[in-house]
Amino acid sequence: MTNEFLSIEEEIVNVLKTIFDPEIPVNIYDLGLIYEVNVNEEGKAVIVMTLTSPNCPVAESMPEEVFDKVSEVEGVKHVDVNLTFDPPWTKDMLSEEALLELGLL
Repeated sequence: MTNEFLSIEEEIVNVLKTIFDPEIPVNIYDLGLIYEVNVNEEGKAVIVMTLTSPNCPVAESMPEEVFDKVSEVEGVKHVDVNLTFDPPWTKDMLSEEALLELGLL
């Protein structure tokens, strides 16, 4: 993988940090909802993500928002957003920034 594609992945992560869970005032990346971000040489981005619960009220809209925002990243030609619940999300997946923001540190 070249540095060019690494920077696309970094840009995707930056975009993901602008999407917030409506129930928790933390972005989905720091919440630990993003399991994987990969971009191949043809510009195909694959995002593997989860939700805080299978019954999450944004189960339909959040993956769509991820798709829409990642599609706008320069160099991304195609986006696949794969929703998984394996492994299930837990509070242990929160980043240090999220723990700090939520007062859990």
